[in-house]
Amino acid sequence: MLKPFRRGIIIVLALLFILEVSVAIAKKSMEFPVHPVPLEIQTKQGMVSYRVEIAFTPTHAAAGLMYRTDFPRDRAMIFRNQANNKVKNEQKMFMWMANTPLPLDMIFLNAEGIIVSIVQKTSPFSTDIISSEVPATFAIEVNAGEVSEKKIEKGQRVLHPEICGKCESDTK
Repeated sequence: MLKPFRRGIIIVLALLFILEVSVAIAKKSMEFPVHPVPLEIQTKQGMVSYRVEIAFTPTHAAAGLMYRTDFPRDRAMIFRNQANNKVKNEQKMFMWMANTPLPLDMIFLNAEGIIVSIVQKTSPFSTDIISSEVPATFAIEVNAGEVSEKKIEKGQRVLHPEICGKCESDTK
């Protein structure tokens, strides 16, 4: 029979082990399914297309790209401003890079899918708050450098059914 002290030590060690496993699981990146419809951005050079992951639920939005060490260049992740679910008018949108090892470009959109703000080359792991600076309904994250390389600018239109329903290109 174990003495009470040894039993206590074994219980404490078992609890620490369980805690460590829980933390390791919590730090695992989340992969989201790719939406069947590509996200398209109308630029002056033509249409830019991304395979898109949707992060609209609170759990998905909280996880985002945290702990992901690889994000294909043809991929984007879209978020909906949770504050706008509670009020009728658009609010500024706030993001951060905590636990995100990849530098990103963030593209902020209004409810019609028009780009209203862009933040380029965010710093990995930063806990600084990144603001849309103006009211925004959606944020799109792409790999750092995509905005500059693809000449994505404020005022351009983003097309995707999750953003604007059955929206159509301005050039059609």
